[in-house]
Amino acid sequence: MDVMSIGETMVLFTPDTQGQMRYARNYSSKMAGAETNTLIGLAKLGHKTGWISRVGKDEFGSFILSAVRAEGVDTSQVATDNNAPTGLFFKELINEKNVRVYYYRKHSAASFLTPDDINEEYVANTKYLYITGITPALSQSCRDSIFYAIEIAKKHDVKVVFDPNVRRKLWSDEEARTTLLAIAKMADIVLPGISEGAFLLGTEDCEEMAELFHHHGVGTVIIKRGEKGAYYSTLSEKGYVESFKVEKVVDPVGAGDGFAAGVLSGLLDGLTLKESVLRGCAIGAAVTTVNGDIEGLPDREILEALVKLSGTEDVSR
Repeated sequence: MDVMSIGETMVLFTPDTQGQMRYARNYSSKMAGAETNTLIGLAKLGHKTGWISRVGKDEFGSFILSAVRAEGVDTSQVATDNNAPTGLFFKELINEKNVRVYYYRKHSAASFLTPDDINEEYVANTKYLYITGITPALSQSCRDSIFYAIEIAKKHDVKVVFDPNVRRKLWSDEEARTTLLAIAKMADIVLPGISEGAFLLGTEDCEEMAELFHHHGVGTVIIKRGEKGAYYSTLSEKGYVESFKVEKVVDPVGAGDGFAAGVLSGLLDGLTLKESVLRGCAIGAAVTTVNGDIEGLPDREILEALVKLSGTEDVSR
């Protein structure tokens, strides 16, 4: 296994029209979750990925399992819960610059994930364990599961990659900051956005933020700067990577998950850190040009075409 992750995937309902959702009458449904978005992005590029989670024994759960499997992600470690439903959420597209998300996930099947759901052998036999800050926010048992998985990864020399993916609606700021910093200290690679780094460390300055993460013991820090690209830093190298310009942003949600897929794919392919971050920027930009979290994720052929473009070119041509 190249990359595995743990987390909740839900059914996403999106109105067919822009504007306030109270006026919507028709919706399209898709499946989406930060962890599976990244795993699917990697699978599309030919990497072997696996997912640990729980879904309800309902039609939505069946839909998610079928859809994730169809994208090439191993779902053998996903449990079906007879007593809790699959989570749902809605995406309100006011316009391309104003997207609101509403979650209906309290007491969902995935929130009952426990350390007993984590197969040590499964975690031990992967190269990267990819963690986001969403899963530990769902419940105490989810939090325990994440820390247990990280302990297994450390025991078996599996690299831990952490995207803070802060969701302040799910828990208190104090609880979030304490927990996410604890996870970051155990990670080999941390992938914060500017606002997430500011929330955790109190600064929006990329270089200062990276140094603070290094001070906490993180070896590699890659900071997402949105339309400005990214900044990467290790104890031996650091630098900025420009973004790929997008003529029109259709849907920004999921860009960070695509970025993570690009970075991990580059590292798995033996690229330099800078080249891997460039790949992350290319995929993150591509995701924003399509409505949906995974629909804009490229395969190898499309990716090669994107990366051939310079960082000043338009990826939506």
